[in-house]
Amino acid sequence: MLERALDAVRELGARLDLPDAEPEILKDGANLLVKLGSVVAKVATTTALVRPGVAAWLERDVTLARFAGARGVPVVRPCDEPPPGPHHQDGFAATFWRYTPHEQGRRPESARTGELLGVLHEALAGYRGALPEDGPAREIDDVLSLLDATDLPAELLGALRDRAPDTVAAAATATADWPVQALHGDAHPGNLLITPDGPVWIDFEDAWRGPIAWDLAVLTRASPHEGVDALAAYPGSPSPQDLAPFVRLRELHALCWHLVLARRFPDRRAPARTAADAYLAGTG
Repeated sequence: MLERALDAVRELGARLDLPDAEPEILKDGANLLVKLGSVVAKVATTTALVRPGVAAWLERDVTLARFAGARGVPVVRPCDEPPPGPHHQDGFAATFWRYTPHEQGRRPESARTGELLGVLHEALAGYRGALPEDGPAREIDDVLSLLDATDLPAELLGALRDRAPDTVAAAATATADWPVQALHGDAHPGNLLITPDGPVWIDFEDAWRGPIAWDLAVLTRASPHEGVDALAAYPGSPSPQDLAPFVRLRELHALCWHLVLARRFPDRRAPARTAADAYLAGTG
């Protein structure tokens, strides 16, 4: 898939009259990020295995980044030229973004992350465009339907499928206690780049309309210890205990993506199996 995606980027660059530059791979995971001169192509690769019509996710990414950026939220901006897309080439969907120099692998301080999520939520509360309303619940169902015995032993896969409805239902019940609005959808610290001008948000493709507790659960699940400081800095300082149903939903959602990524990257199969065992044992 990687070589085909790179060929598609080259063809797309030529079609859009981009400067002739050899693609530089920045990241290959859920999506492929490729630097072409001063722009970055984001190509749906692994995500396309799970998301039919994946261009709709990429379009939400562009739309929400523009909306938030126009309201003063620090974000990586989509390109103006070439048009951001989504573009289609040789079976792949891609968008274009301004290349933003940043410190690879560095995360913002926990309290700053909580503050920035509050700023982002304040801006996104005004978004009235169409968004999915079933977010991670739908995607968990889609992934568990996709997986088979080549991904996990039948008894483990069956156990995940048996547990999922109760996990989804518990979060749905708890939603009544939280404001519902447009969300980032994947608001973990890794989606904040540290640039010379400060942290900036990326990756809005998982945006959906739901309880703010989901974004907070994603943030705290990424690093439980640091998450305490992030929550304390978020407006209203929500309690970690109140997030419990959403953290459990995030654990299942994250596990599903571990398993999907393991389909493309064989070296991830053993860690994905370990994660599944830990989740079912209640230690994940």
